[in-house]
Parts: sequence; C-alpha cells; structure tokens
Amino acid sequence: MKIVNILLLLLVASAVDAKAWQAHMITSKLDVPWGMAVVDEQHLLVTERNGRVGILNHLSGQYKKLIHFPHVIAKGQGGLLDVARSPFEANTYYFTYSRDTSTGIETLLAKAVLEENKLINLTDIFVTQSGSTLGQHFGSRITFDKEYIYFSVGDRGMRSNGQNLQTHAGSIMRLNPDGSIPKSNPFFEHGEIASAIWSYGHRNPQGLFHDGKTNQLWSIEHGPRGGDEINLILKGKNYGWPITSHGKEYWGPVQVGQSEEMEGIASPKKVYVPSIAPSSMILYRGERYPNLKNKLIIGSLKLAHINVITLSGNNAIDEQRILQDLGERVRSLVVTPAGDIIFSTDAGNIYRLALSLE
Repeated sequence: MKIVNILLLLLVASAVDAKAWQAHMITSKLDVPWGMAVVDEQHLLVTERNGRVGILNHLSGQYKKLIHFPHVIAKGQGGLLDVARSPFEANTYYFTYSRDTSTGIETLLAKAVLEENKLINLTDIFVTQSGSTLGQHFGSRITFDKEYIYFSVGDRGMRSNGQNLQTHAGSIMRLNPDGSIPKSNPFFEHGEIASAIWSYGHRNPQGLFHDGKTNQLWSIEHGPRGGDEINLILKGKNYGWPITSHGKEYWGPVQVGQSEEMEGIASPKKVYVPSIAPSSMILYRGERYPNLKNKLIIGSLKLAHINVITLSGNNAIDEQRILQDLGERVRSLVVTPAGDIIFSTDAGNIYRLALSLE
C-alpha cells in the first residue's frame, strides 16, 4: 500500500465515521447464521438456526457443513443458537439450542469436540427449566471468564419469570466447565433451579461478553417497545424486568412496569429508545481498527446496523451507527486472531468489516 494511502487510512481511523466502513462478503445462502466461534487463524465454526453446523474458511470463503444438530426445535425465535470455543479444554466448543423436553421447549447447553472437521462427543450438559412451550425469548449467548461458563436465557415470553428465581427464564447462568453448578453462585442455597442463576430480571439477553482485561461481564437485552438495555452484570443482582423498564407496551403508549428505575435494582448503563433490537456484542480490544478499540460493538436486528458504543469507565458516553446502508439484520459478531471483525446477518450472509479505503 502506498504511503499516501496509509496516511489516508489513519486519518479515517481517527474517528468512527459511518461513511468509512464497508462490508466485504465472505459467504452467503446460509440459514440464519446465529453464532460463530474461532477455530484457528483461518476458520470459524458457524451455527445455522435450522440446526446445521458448518466450518468457514473466512479467507477463501469455503464453507463446509459438518453436522445437523440433533433434536433442535427451530420454532419461533428458537433453534440452534450460539457457539463458543472453550478456554478450558482443547478443541472443545459449547452450544446453546432449543429442544423439546419434559418441562417444555427449553434452552440447553451442550458441548462437543472438533476433531478433523468432525464434531464428536456431542453431549447436553445443562437443561434449563422454564416450563414454557412458547417460541419466544430463548436468549442465548455464551461467554467465559477464567473459571466458569456464563449463558443467557430470555423470559420465554412470560414477564413474571424475570423476578422468579424458581425458573431459569429471564436469567444469566454461571456453571462449571462440565455443566455442574458452582457452590459460590449467589443463590446456591435457594434450591436446584436458583442455584445456577448468576443474575436475574432480564427480558431477553442476546448479547453477552466477558472482558478479560477488566474481568467484567457485559450484557445487552431486548426491551419491549423501546428500552433495550446494556447492563454490567454483577453477582446476584436484579436487573428489574418486568417491574422496571424504559419501554412501552406494544399495544399503546403505556409504560411497562412500575417505573424506569427503582432502589435495589441495577440500572442499565445505556437504554435505547427507540429499540434497535440488539443481538451479539463484543468489547473490541484488537489493533485492526484503531477507531473501534475499547468500544462495545453490537449487532442491531430491527434497525439493521452495527452499533458502536464509546465507554468512559463503566458508562456509555457516545453512540455511533455504521453499515446502515447494508440493510441487513446483524446477528452475530466475532473477532479473529488477526483482529478482524466478522459478522453474520439473518439474510444468510457472513461479512468482514473493512474500512472503505481498503
């Protein structure tokens, strides 16, 4: 690249300019690529909502289907959901998906080993209990700290679940790598169901990211009509749904809940009114895009863009929107070892984020 082009690229990178970004297509014609996880420098594992798992060479665009996940119920908002690479065991991946169980259509956590482009030893390690047969608000994202797995489940379309510790619906769970429950969980002494819960009062968290640099857990969840929330997740905290909300009823201009904030309930770090319908979220720590470093990067479904949040400490102080002209519902985000941001859309496409001068 010529020196003048490098200087121009650095000038563009000095600020988040909505016009400076492009989406370079890697592959297409997938069935709602819901989750992605890094395999190595070239490959990603991809989940499709209908139950397929594939492996993508994001440099060549070659996509190979590996397996059709058994027992997936792709009903309503359910299906094969997230995938995340385990930091605890080599070549091991965790999945969340919806399936029919004795208590209803539930969100499950499973794990498998990737060996020579084959998924083996596929095992369900945790079955959530909501008692719902509805096709709504399954969550579900997966993330890790140095010791534990965290994954989210929505309220399953039943608002009262958010304040009920005797259901996993409306909660973020914390588990050991084998799916067992840590005794240090905040509600371990409150019964079998409550023992897995790390935080509650959530409507439908579809973005969950643990930042290793600060050891902080970030979540973003769908509000009702208005009221999507970015939350900093802390042990045992109540995040309010449905007794606190910034959103309104779908049937009219009536506030949901008793108030927007309340004593004893953790307040969001940012609220989106109107809703953007958030999906995946990362906190970008790479070097590839200097203008995105240390910012929250969020996929938007309803408003079809990538949302960029600038933080000051733990507070959101600025919001920018990029790739609005793409017009596709952004479903999943992942960062490659080289620092590239790869994102998928409900239209079945997977893209690489790029600056327009590249």
